Amino acid sequence: MEMVPSEENQFVPKEIQNAAEEPRVLCIIQDTTSAKTVNERLTLNLPASTTLSRLYEDVSHKAGYVNGTFDLAWGNMPDMASLDHNSEMSLSESGFEPGGKKNFLHLTDKDGEQPQIASVTDSSGVDDSSQERFIGPLPRESTAGCSGDYSSPSYTYSSILSKSDTGYVGLVNQAMTCYLNSLLQTLFMTPEFRNALYNWEFEESEEDPVTSIPYQLQRLFVLLQTSKKRAIETTDVTRSFGWDSSEAWQQHDIQELCRVMFDALEQKWKQTEQADLINQLYQGKLKDYVHCLECGYESWRIDTYLDIPLVIRPFGASQAYGSVEEALQAFIQPETLDGPNQYFCERCKKKCDARKGLRFLHFPYLLTLQLKRFDFDYTTMHRIKLNDRMTFPEELDMSPFIDVEDEKSPQTESCTDSGAENEGSCHSDQMSNDFSTDDCVDEGICLDSTGSTERVLKPKSLLTFELFSVMVHSGSAAGGHYYACIKSFSDGQWYSFNDQHVSKITQDDIRKTYGGSSGSRGYYSSAFASSTNAYMLIYRLKDPSRNAKYLAVDDFPEHIKSLVQKEKESEEQEKRQREIERNTCKIKLFCMHPVRMMMESKLEVHKDKSLREATEMAYKLMELEGIVPLDCCRLVKYDEFHEYLERSYEGEEDTLMGLLLGGVKSSYMFDLLLETRRPEQVFQPYKPGEVMVKVHVVDLKSEAIASPISVRAYLNQTITEFKQLIAQATGLSAETMRVVLERCYNDLRLLYVPNKTLKAEGFFRSNKVFVESSESSDHQVAFTDSVLWKLLDRHGNTIRLLVLLPEQSPGTLANRTQKVRGDSDVIFDGTKGNRKSVEAILEESTEKLKNLSLQQQQQGSSTSDSQKSSDASDFEHIESPTQEADSNSSLCVAADNRELENRIRASAGSSGGASSDQENHFACEERSDSEVNNDRSTSSVDSDILSSSHSSDTLCNADSGPIQLANGLDSHSITSSRRSKAHEGKKETWDTAEEDSGTDSEYDDNGKSKTEAQYLYFRAEPCSQEDTSWDAQKCLVVHVDKRITLAAFKLNVEPYVGVTSTQFKVFRVYANNQEFESVRLNETLSSFSDDNKITIRLGRALKKGEYRVKVYQLLVNEPEPCKFLVDTVFAKGMTVRQSKEELLPQLKEQCKLDISIDRVRLRKKTWKNPGTVFLDYHVYEEDISISSNWEVFLEVLNEPEKMKSMSELAILTRRWSPATMKLGPFQEVILESSSVEELKEKLSEMSSIPLENLEFAKGRGTFPCDISVLEIHQDLDWNPKVSTLNVWPLYICDDGAVVFYRDSTEEPMELSDDERNELMKKESSRLLKTGHRVSYSPRKEKALKIYLDGGPAKDPGQD
Repeated sequence: MEMVPSEENQFVPKEIQNAAEEPRVLCIIQDTTSAKTVNERLTLNLPASTTLSRLYEDVSHKAGYVNGTFDLAWGNMPDMASLDHNSEMSLSESGFEPGGKKNFLHLTDKDGEQPQIASVTDSSGVDDSSQERFIGPLPRESTAGCSGDYSSPSYTYSSILSKSDTGYVGLVNQAMTCYLNSLLQTLFMTPEFRNALYNWEFEESEEDPVTSIPYQLQRLFVLLQTSKKRAIETTDVTRSFGWDSSEAWQQHDIQELCRVMFDALEQKWKQTEQADLINQLYQGKLKDYVHCLECGYESWRIDTYLDIPLVIRPFGASQAYGSVEEALQAFIQPETLDGPNQYFCERCKKKCDARKGLRFLHFPYLLTLQLKRFDFDYTTMHRIKLNDRMTFPEELDMSPFIDVEDEKSPQTESCTDSGAENEGSCHSDQMSNDFSTDDCVDEGICLDSTGSTERVLKPKSLLTFELFSVMVHSGSAAGGHYYACIKSFSDGQWYSFNDQHVSKITQDDIRKTYGGSSGSRGYYSSAFASSTNAYMLIYRLKDPSRNAKYLAVDDFPEHIKSLVQKEKESEEQEKRQREIERNTCKIKLFCMHPVRMMMESKLEVHKDKSLREATEMAYKLMELEGIVPLDCCRLVKYDEFHEYLERSYEGEEDTLMGLLLGGVKSSYMFDLLLETRRPEQVFQPYKPGEVMVKVHVVDLKSEAIASPISVRAYLNQTITEFKQLIAQATGLSAETMRVVLERCYNDLRLLYVPNKTLKAEGFFRSNKVFVESSESSDHQVAFTDSVLWKLLDRHGNTIRLLVLLPEQSPGTLANRTQKVRGDSDVIFDGTKGNRKSVEAILEESTEKLKNLSLQQQQQGSSTSDSQKSSDASDFEHIESPTQEADSNSSLCVAADNRELENRIRASAGSSGGASSDQENHFACEERSDSEVNNDRSTSSVDSDILSSSHSSDTLCNADSGPIQLANGLDSHSITSSRRSKAHEGKKETWDTAEEDSGTDSEYDDNGKSKTEAQYLYFRAEPCSQEDTSWDAQKCLVVHVDKRITLAAFKLNVEPYVGVTSTQFKVFRVYANNQEFESVRLNETLSSFSDDNKITIRLGRALKKGEYRVKVYQLLVNEPEPCKFLVDTVFAKGMTVRQSKEELLPQLKEQCKLDISIDRVRLRKKTWKNPGTVFLDYHVYEEDISISSNWEVFLEVLNEPEKMKSMSELAILTRRWSPATMKLGPFQEVILESSSVEELKEKLSEMSSIPLENLEFAKGRGTFPCDISVLEIHQDLDWNPKVSTLNVWPLYICDDGAVVFYRDSTEEPMELSDDERNELMKKESSRLLKTGHRVSYSPRKEKALKIYLDGGPAKDPGQD
């Protein structure tokens, strides 16, 4: 009795197990081995104890395959190795999920071979190969002649996966090489060509196999005949053509490729037996004649052809030819030359009526017909594709296309007067050579060397051709897709060769390629839309004595057998390599290298390698030899994202990597880390379930936060146990320990509940905590009010910036006094002209901070309550660097921190945080209220802690509104802060949310400096050479709270720049060294990160409502009409005339332009196009919209401004003179309306062209609308039929439009070819210099070339 394991791991009879309702596994299997089965699903519901070998048996039975000829792989992990055929592991042990869950599998080829179909006994007696396989509960709907298999131009993933059951191999489309694939498959399916190619033997000593076209074709044909793959690559063939990868993206005409490839083969086959193969198979002959209708004289010449081009629709006709026979008859139909086209007859010695035509003399063995579906439409001047219906027979009788009556032995007449005035007539010796007796028994049929009587008596079968290849084009003249329908001469079956996909088709499918209308169906609405039709037809002469069969493998020549064996070995090697790839685990590998720090690589290890072997491979990969001994390294499971060591593998050194990693997968949810240790150290075991905690020790006295110590803990540990663990690792006291968890950015949580677990507190794989253990009273206050919280908050928000200071020329800072945020000045020595060193400024700043901190500590407790205001928070005052301050004024004493905090709460809660107008008077000096800025989305809190350890720290201002913390608590904790002395007079609050301007300013409307109510951390220090590539003498390293505003940041860097914040600009430097000015002063530095760079440049900063403007000069008649002049500043509310008054002195000083204000015009600039003219009374932001980094045109007028109203229209006009082929200069026309009549009248008045003869056209493109003089006369839309300018096709609605005009009676200059070519060169040079496209030289398609010397020659002048 068969026994199976139960859930209790006891063996029980199988029947009992089934009776106990064993869990079942639902398997859904997709057969990806064939196009017909890819959409089918097999469903099996098996017991969980079913073995994998039994699963294969069940699948083979249901799918109808021979067991062992296919593989099963996981559907959601296609890169994973296939399931083992012989494994006795149960489904549940193999990773299948029971209980109704769907387990998706793919049925795939085994070793690249299609599964063998099991023989089925059928009562009908029909051979099994002709029957459709039955898979699943429903029968197949598809048939052998499924027409939809090949015609659709779109490919699906399943169709690429599917392997043809026809026995034929497809070709991979490199990108746009469908035309090549179609021709190659046709040549392969031509027995005479294939056999001849096999008989040619490659001599490796004479030629490189890589560049040998016949050899690569030979290899390709061998693979097409013997390979077991679905499809093979054509890259070796195209490489032998001398093509690079770019050629794969060029689609060419299949007929063009055929000619070029045949030429290349003829060149390569010279001096070989195959030298004349192409001519023997494909070449025919025809006679091109002219027959005099008066004397009967006929002149002629013999032409050869490889294909016959058949016209689809005659030129000028609306009706297409209906069949190939009709088109062939039209091809040989003679044309009568009469009237002006009369022919000069040598015999008559005069012009006579004649008949000109073509006559077939010799048909090739393989007859190629090209259906000329691509044409040129002279109406639209575009290429078009003719999709008209043209039928073609399966058997084509060519006997009707021989004109017997016209063959009255004209040779005698031709020989006597050969080549009189005919086009290249042929001499009699050439005639006799071309049509010798041997020629008549060649591969083709010769019909001209025998008498007419014999020709009539020839059997018709000698002129019957059998269709075997139809090359189809689907698409338009702009592009499309080629595929081939080919009949096999082995079984007479038609097949579709559509790149990778090969399928059977029927005669009905062939008939659908005739073309023609498809009813109401759209352009690409179905597989056989009207754009899918035959393009090339190939027929073979029906002659049993000559018709060859495909060479069988056993009959191959010896050199081909050797090639087959070589390719077979190569394919086996490729299969083995593929098998190795399928069994190779590829996983990210990291290593903390002792020298190079953290390194990253990819470890590729076979699944059957042990952990010990994998460690040795990783050791070599990370180049640790000679640095760390191998026994001091180990591989551990690692999570890079969380920087978490998941587990170590103690005692598993001999375990296979496939088991450790969970099998071969395309990607893993974890990584590996090669961990190293010193010889005296011992590796710490990492157990699953542990979490990594990085512990930072905080010292409140020194305000230092130490580097992290890694501690591993369990999620079920309590906070008390966790503190004990940290105490052991750090040596701190657990009783006074405070632990703060940083769950995410700026989310600090104090862990104070002793019995709460780490999991409940939100610990995850990798965690970051701060610990502090001291006897201070700081732990007695609320956490958000504590020094610890403020220190951590500052630590989390402080960034490190590199600031490049501007160059200071000697004397610029002479006698300038600069305040350094304190009560004394930093003096710049005017005699030396040098700014004080950064170190000196820092020393002074440090002393001021020390004094400030001491005064606050000594005097804060003695401040009386009467000095406190409930309306607004009060702070110590510091002289603003922008004010004339008394250097002897002393610092006032602030209220103590707690009461200040209460006042700020009251202030923030009243009237939306607006500042009060009341003034509070301290004993030492007058105080002013703070101006509160509440426009930012996130308020900030002062996180500064003043101490002697950070004596060089200075403080800067920020918002005073309450901050909403991540843990839900509001914080108003403000330590001692400072504020600059306010100006006397009217105070206005500054809120950018109320501004309609896009520019922020640090000044109020009176031009006075603004400051903010709260200060954030700011510390500057000298820059070392290691910190930056910049000059360290001119660079600062600034540690600053990123919640600081740009305005406050500028105030804090004033001492180091040497000028006030109003006199310098801040530019942010990006990774590509591009610089962009930061102008929004109320925005914070939150978008900055560590080590970002800032450049300081001298120059006036913008005030509120001001905009920086770039001014360009408009020079309409210059080669470069746009010239940059100056940067200037325009202000909101300023008139255009006022801006001119400020601009002109600047132009005179910087550009040496001395212009009268009445001769200056400002106008809108859009890219390079001049636009709206600004009149003097226009006001910026009221009449003219203005924005940051605005650009305007300045135009110097020859006379005072003529435009007086916005209703007028300024047009730039230019006269075109066809008689001289020249364009006149630009002249401006001012119109009072948008009337075309007014424009014509003004142009007529200006040019003296009669109104009835004046024509105009709108210029195209950007100003100055350059166009070639060879194009302008016919390419522009002259004299549009409109009455107003603001409608289609003109759309002239604004100033600055360009209009060309001409005299319609003026005839264009007649140019000779030389003059035209010379003018074309000049125009090309002129337009290229101005950056305009030369459109009269149309883009030519890249010519199709096959390079016999291995590749194209590089043009030395080409980039």
